Amino acid sequence: MNTSRTIHTADGSTVTVTPRGIEYDLHVRNAAGHTVATVEMSRADYLVLLAEMREAA
Repeated sequence: MNTSRTIHTADGSTVTVTPRGIEYDLHVRNAAGHTVATVEMSRADYLVLLAEMREAA
């Protein structure tokens, strides 16, 4: 992934994933648009997160 991607949840929240060099920023906003979390993670951690989300689906 080379560009930002935003995922919309059922309750109106969003998670925006932005690649930043060798790391990724995850920015979580609630339905009102307020930031509730910002997470920085390595590519390896990001790939583990994706794999776990796929398993849960």
